[in-house]
Amino acid sequence: MQLLDGKKVSEEIKNEIAAEVAQIKARGEKVPHLAAVLVGSNGASLTYVGSKVKTCEKIGFDSTLVSLPEETTEEELLAKINELNNNDAIDGFIVQLPLPKHIDEQKVLNAVDPDKDVDGFHPENFGRMALELESFIPATPFGILQLLERNKIETKGKNVVVIGRSNIVGKPMSLLMSRKAYPGNATVTLTHSATQNIEAITREADIVITALGVPEFLKADMVKAGAVIVDVGITRVADETNPKGYVIKGDVAFDEVAQKASWITPVPGGVGPMTIAMLMKNTLIARERRAKKIK
Repeated sequence: MQLLDGKKVSEEIKNEIAAEVAQIKARGEKVPHLAAVLVGSNGASLTYVGSKVKTCEKIGFDSTLVSLPEETTEEELLAKINELNNNDAIDGFIVQLPLPKHIDEQKVLNAVDPDKDVDGFHPENFGRMALELESFIPATPFGILQLLERNKIETKGKNVVVIGRSNIVGKPMSLLMSRKAYPGNATVTLTHSATQNIEAITREADIVITALGVPEFLKADMVKAGAVIVDVGITRVADETNPKGYVIKGDVAFDEVAQKASWITPVPGGVGPMTIAMLMKNTLIARERRAKKIK
Protein backbone atom coordinates (compact mmCIF):
# COMPACT_ATOMS: atom_id res chain seq x y z
CA MET A 1 0.00 0.00 0.00
CA GLN A 2 1.17 3.50 -0.89
CA LEU A 3 -0.29 6.79 0.28
CA LEU A 4 -1.78 9.29 -2.13
CA ASP A 5 -0.19 12.10 -0.14
CA GLY A 6 -2.22 15.26 -0.70
CA LYS A 7 -0.03 17.36 1.59
CA LYS A 8 3.08 16.57 -0.43
CA VAL A 9 1.49 17.02 -3.87
CA SER A 10 -0.33 20.22 -2.85
CA GLU A 11 2.96 21.72 -1.64
CA GLU A 12 4.56 20.87 -5.00
CA ILE A 13 1.71 22.61 -6.84
CA LYS A 14 1.78 25.68 -4.57
CA ASN A 15 5.55 25.95 -5.05
CA GLU A 16 5.07 25.78 -8.83
CA ILE A 17 2.42 28.53 -8.66
CA ALA A 18 4.64 30.67 -6.39
CA ALA A 19 7.46 30.39 -8.95
CA GLU A 20 5.09 31.57 -11.71
CA VAL A 21 3.90 34.47 -9.55
CA ALA A 22 7.52 35.49 -8.91
CA GLN A 23 8.04 35.66 -12.69
CA ILE A 24 4.86 37.74 -13.09
CA LYS A 25 6.11 40.17 -10.43
CA ALA A 26 9.57 40.31 -12.05
CA ARG A 27 7.89 41.41 -15.30
CA GLY A 28 6.08 44.15 -13.41
CA GLU A 29 2.69 42.63 -14.17
CA LYS A 30 -0.40 42.29 -11.98
CA VAL A 31 -0.34 39.28 -9.66
CA PRO A 32 -3.42 37.01 -9.35
CA HIS A 33 -6.10 38.32 -6.98
CA LEU A 34 -8.58 35.98 -5.29
CA ALA A 35 -11.58 37.20 -3.30
CA ALA A 36 -13.71 35.15 -0.91
CA VAL A 37 -17.22 36.06 0.22
CA LEU A 38 -18.23 34.74 3.64
CA VAL A 39 -21.76 35.22 4.98
CA GLY A 40 -22.21 34.59 8.69
CA SER A 41 -19.85 32.92 11.14
CA ASN A 42 -19.96 29.17 10.42
CA GLY A 43 -16.91 27.75 12.24
CA ALA A 44 -15.81 25.35 9.49
CA SER A 45 -16.28 28.05 6.84
CA LEU A 46 -14.21 30.55 8.84
CA THR A 47 -11.38 28.01 9.15
CA TYR A 48 -11.54 27.11 5.46
CA VAL A 49 -11.59 30.72 4.24
CA GLY A 50 -8.78 31.59 6.65
CA SER A 51 -6.59 28.84 5.18
CA LYS A 52 -7.29 30.17 1.66
CA VAL A 53 -6.19 33.67 2.65
CA LYS A 54 -3.00 32.29 4.23
CA THR A 55 -2.24 30.26 1.10
CA CYS A 56 -2.68 33.38 -1.05
CA GLU A 57 -0.12 35.19 1.10
CA LYS A 58 2.30 32.27 0.93
CA ILE A 59 2.31 31.99 -2.87
CA GLY A 60 2.25 35.73 -3.60
CA PHE A 61 -1.40 36.27 -4.57
CA ASP A 62 -3.39 39.33 -3.56
CA SER A 63 -6.50 38.37 -1.60
CA THR A 64 -9.67 40.05 -0.39
CA LEU A 65 -12.03 38.70 2.26
CA VAL A 66 -15.58 40.04 2.05
CA SER A 67 -17.16 39.18 5.40
CA LEU A 68 -20.91 39.81 5.62
CA PRO A 69 -23.25 39.37 8.62
CA GLU A 70 -25.60 36.39 8.94
CA GLU A 71 -28.64 38.62 8.37
CA THR A 72 -27.39 39.81 4.96
CA THR A 73 -30.29 39.62 2.50
CA GLU A 74 -30.14 37.73 -0.78
CA GLU A 75 -30.47 41.05 -2.62
CA GLU A 76 -27.50 42.53 -0.72
CA LEU A 77 -25.36 39.47 -1.45
CA LEU A 78 -26.25 39.55 -5.15
CA ALA A 79 -25.30 43.24 -5.24
CA LYS A 80 -21.90 42.40 -3.70
CA ILE A 81 -21.37 39.63 -6.28
CA ASN A 82 -22.20 42.07 -9.09
CA GLU A 83 -19.62 44.45 -7.62
CA LEU A 84 -16.95 41.72 -7.67
CA ASN A 85 -17.94 40.70 -11.22
CA ASN A 86 -17.22 44.27 -12.36
CA ASN A 87 -14.04 44.80 -10.34
CA ASP A 88 -11.12 44.50 -12.77
CA ALA A 89 -8.66 44.05 -9.89
CA ILE A 90 -10.29 40.71 -8.97
CA ASP A 91 -9.35 37.73 -11.17
CA GLY A 92 -11.53 35.16 -9.45
CA PHE A 93 -13.75 34.83 -6.40
CA ILE A 94 -15.64 32.26 -4.42
CA VAL A 95 -18.80 32.41 -2.34
CA GLN A 96 -18.20 30.16 0.66
CA LEU A 97 -20.90 27.53 1.18
CA PRO A 98 -23.13 26.80 3.01
CA LEU A 99 -25.05 30.08 2.93
CA PRO A 100 -27.72 31.04 5.49
CA LYS A 101 -31.03 29.30 4.83
CA HIS A 102 -32.85 32.46 3.70
CA ILE A 103 -30.52 32.76 0.69
CA ASP A 104 -30.97 30.68 -2.49
CA GLU A 105 -27.53 29.11 -3.07
CA GLN A 106 -28.12 28.26 -6.73
CA LYS A 107 -29.32 31.77 -7.50
CA VAL A 108 -26.15 33.14 -5.92
CA LEU A 109 -23.82 30.73 -7.75
CA ASN A 110 -25.57 31.54 -11.04
CA ALA A 111 -24.85 35.25 -10.47
CA VAL A 112 -21.07 34.75 -10.44
CA ASP A 113 -19.33 35.73 -13.70
CA PRO A 114 -18.31 32.36 -15.28
CA ASP A 115 -14.90 33.89 -16.13
CA LYS A 116 -14.30 34.56 -12.42
CA ASP A 117 -15.93 31.34 -11.15
CA VAL A 118 -12.76 29.71 -9.81
CA ASP A 119 -14.87 27.25 -7.78
CA GLY A 120 -16.19 25.87 -11.10
CA PHE A 121 -19.80 25.79 -9.82
CA HIS A 122 -21.49 27.97 -12.46
CA PRO A 123 -23.75 25.99 -14.86
CA GLU A 124 -21.78 27.38 -17.82
CA ASN A 125 -18.51 25.98 -16.46
CA PHE A 126 -20.16 22.68 -15.52
CA GLY A 127 -21.64 22.35 -19.02
CA ARG A 128 -18.35 23.22 -20.71
CA MET A 129 -16.57 20.66 -18.53
CA ALA A 130 -19.13 18.01 -19.51
CA LEU A 131 -18.51 18.81 -23.19
CA GLU A 132 -14.72 18.64 -22.63
CA LEU A 133 -14.29 22.33 -23.50
CA GLU A 134 -12.09 24.86 -21.72
CA SER A 135 -13.62 25.53 -18.30
CA PHE A 136 -12.88 25.83 -14.61
CA ILE A 137 -12.92 22.36 -13.05
CA PRO A 138 -14.29 22.32 -9.47
CA ALA A 139 -11.32 22.40 -7.11
CA THR A 140 -11.85 19.05 -5.35
CA PRO A 141 -12.26 16.96 -8.55
CA PHE A 142 -9.35 18.92 -10.08
CA GLY A 143 -7.27 17.97 -7.04
CA ILE A 144 -8.17 14.29 -7.40
CA LEU A 145 -7.11 14.36 -11.06
CA GLN A 146 -3.76 15.82 -10.02
CA LEU A 147 -3.27 13.20 -7.30
CA LEU A 148 -3.84 10.42 -9.83
CA GLU A 149 -1.71 12.02 -12.55
CA ARG A 150 1.27 12.95 -10.39
CA ASN A 151 1.37 9.46 -8.90
CA LYS A 152 1.16 7.99 -12.43
CA ILE A 153 -1.94 5.90 -11.65
CA GLU A 154 -3.33 4.29 -14.81
CA THR A 155 -6.98 5.10 -15.50
CA LYS A 156 -7.50 4.12 -19.15
CA GLY A 157 -9.96 1.24 -19.41
CA LYS A 158 -10.21 0.94 -15.64
CA ASN A 159 -13.44 0.33 -13.76
CA VAL A 160 -14.10 3.42 -11.62
CA VAL A 161 -16.85 3.59 -9.01
CA VAL A 162 -17.87 7.00 -7.65
CA ILE A 163 -19.90 7.00 -4.43
CA GLY A 164 -22.03 10.14 -4.04
CA ARG A 165 -23.74 12.32 -6.67
CA SER A 166 -23.22 15.88 -5.40
CA ASN A 167 -22.72 18.66 -7.94
CA ILE A 168 -19.47 19.58 -6.17
CA VAL A 169 -17.69 16.20 -6.29
CA GLY A 170 -19.62 13.10 -7.38
CA LYS A 171 -21.18 14.24 -10.66
CA PRO A 172 -18.15 16.17 -11.97
CA MET A 173 -15.84 13.32 -10.95
CA SER A 174 -17.91 10.80 -12.92
CA LEU A 175 -17.72 13.04 -16.02
CA LEU A 176 -14.00 13.72 -15.68
CA MET A 177 -13.04 10.07 -15.24
CA SER A 178 -14.92 9.14 -18.42
CA ARG A 179 -13.50 11.98 -20.58
CA LYS A 180 -11.10 11.31 -23.47
CA ALA A 181 -7.98 12.38 -21.60
CA TYR A 182 -5.64 11.37 -18.81
CA PRO A 183 -6.68 10.93 -16.07
CA GLY A 184 -9.85 9.55 -17.60
CA ASN A 185 -10.88 7.13 -20.36
CA ALA A 186 -12.32 4.92 -17.62
CA THR A 187 -15.63 3.06 -17.41
CA VAL A 188 -17.50 4.87 -14.65
CA THR A 189 -20.35 3.79 -12.36
CA LEU A 190 -21.97 6.56 -10.30
CA THR A 191 -23.56 5.19 -7.14
CA HIS A 192 -25.68 6.94 -4.51
CA SER A 193 -28.20 6.46 -1.71
CA ALA A 194 -30.68 4.62 -3.98
CA THR A 195 -28.09 2.20 -5.39
CA GLN A 196 -28.86 -1.42 -4.51
CA ASN A 197 -26.16 -3.97 -3.63
CA ILE A 198 -23.47 -1.29 -3.66
CA GLU A 199 -20.94 -3.77 -2.20
CA ALA A 200 -21.16 -5.92 -5.34
CA ILE A 201 -20.40 -2.84 -7.47
CA THR A 202 -17.49 -1.53 -5.38
CA ARG A 203 -15.86 -4.99 -5.28
CA GLU A 204 -15.45 -4.81 -9.06
CA ALA A 205 -13.80 -1.38 -8.98
CA ASP A 206 -10.17 -0.73 -9.87
CA ILE A 207 -10.60 2.78 -8.47
CA VAL A 208 -13.12 3.89 -5.83
CA ILE A 209 -13.77 7.61 -5.28
CA THR A 210 -16.06 8.14 -2.31
CA ALA A 211 -17.68 11.48 -1.41
CA LEU A 212 -20.58 10.32 0.72
CA GLY A 213 -19.97 11.99 4.08
CA VAL A 214 -20.69 8.80 6.04
CA PRO A 215 -17.79 7.98 8.40
CA GLU A 216 -16.04 4.67 7.61
CA PHE A 217 -18.74 3.60 5.15
CA LEU A 218 -16.34 1.73 2.87
CA LYS A 219 -15.09 -1.45 4.57
CA ALA A 220 -12.38 -3.91 3.54
CA ASP A 221 -14.92 -6.49 2.33
CA MET A 222 -16.29 -3.90 -0.14
CA VAL A 223 -13.06 -3.51 -2.13
CA LYS A 224 -10.89 -5.86 -4.15
CA ALA A 225 -7.20 -6.38 -3.56
CA GLY A 226 -5.05 -3.79 -5.32
CA ALA A 227 -7.80 -1.16 -5.69
CA VAL A 228 -6.99 2.55 -5.63
CA ILE A 229 -9.05 4.32 -2.95
CA VAL A 230 -9.73 8.08 -2.97
CA ASP A 231 -11.54 9.29 0.15
CA VAL A 232 -13.17 12.72 -0.16
CA GLY A 233 -15.24 12.36 3.02
CA ILE A 234 -14.41 14.43 6.08
CA THR A 235 -16.68 14.20 9.12
CA ARG A 236 -16.21 15.27 12.74
CA VAL A 237 -17.02 12.32 14.99
CA ALA A 238 -17.47 12.89 18.74
CA ASP A 239 -14.64 11.36 20.81
CA GLU A 240 -14.35 12.18 24.51
CA THR A 241 -10.85 10.67 24.67
CA ASN A 242 -9.57 13.32 22.22
CA PRO A 243 -8.58 16.73 23.64
CA LYS A 244 -10.61 18.43 20.90
CA GLY A 245 -13.67 16.34 21.76
CA TYR A 246 -13.82 14.91 18.26
CA VAL A 247 -11.79 13.07 15.61
CA ILE A 248 -11.85 13.52 11.84
CA LYS A 249 -13.04 10.48 9.91
CA GLY A 250 -13.24 9.85 6.18
CA ASP A 251 -15.72 7.69 4.26
CA VAL A 252 -13.21 4.82 4.35
CA ALA A 253 -12.39 2.51 7.26
CA PHE A 254 -8.74 3.36 6.64
CA ASP A 255 -6.90 0.79 8.78
CA GLU A 256 -8.67 -2.22 7.29
CA VAL A 257 -9.02 -0.97 3.69
CA ALA A 258 -5.36 0.13 3.54
CA GLN A 259 -4.32 -3.51 3.93
CA LYS A 260 -6.00 -4.36 0.59
CA ALA A 261 -5.47 -1.15 -1.39
CA SER A 262 -2.54 -0.44 -3.72
CA TRP A 263 -2.98 3.32 -3.18
CA ILE A 264 -5.13 5.18 -0.65
CA THR A 265 -5.67 8.78 0.49
CA PRO A 266 -5.36 9.50 4.22
CA VAL A 267 -7.93 11.65 6.04
CA PRO A 268 -6.90 14.27 6.86
CA GLY A 269 -3.97 14.97 4.53
CA GLY A 270 -5.30 13.47 1.31
CA VAL A 271 -7.85 15.26 -0.86
CA GLY A 272 -8.36 18.24 1.51
CA PRO A 273 -5.02 20.02 0.89
CA MET A 274 -5.44 19.46 -2.86
CA THR A 275 -8.71 21.41 -2.93
CA ILE A 276 -7.08 24.66 -1.79
CA ALA A 277 -4.07 24.15 -4.09
CA MET A 278 -6.34 23.73 -7.12
CA LEU A 279 -8.41 26.77 -6.16
CA MET A 280 -5.14 28.71 -6.40
CA LYS A 281 -4.39 27.04 -9.75
CA ASN A 282 -7.82 28.06 -11.06
CA THR A 283 -7.18 31.65 -9.93
CA LEU A 284 -3.86 31.68 -11.78
CA ILE A 285 -5.63 30.34 -14.89
CA ALA A 286 -8.33 33.05 -14.51
CA ARG A 287 -5.66 35.74 -14.33
CA GLU A 288 -3.96 34.39 -17.48
CA ARG A 289 -7.23 34.27 -19.42
CA ARG A 290 -8.15 37.80 -18.34
CA ALA A 291 -4.68 39.07 -19.31
CA LYS A 292 -5.12 37.59 -22.82
CA LYS A 293 -8.54 39.23 -23.19
CA ILE A 294 -7.20 42.64 -22.13
CA LYS A 295 -4.41 42.36 -24.73
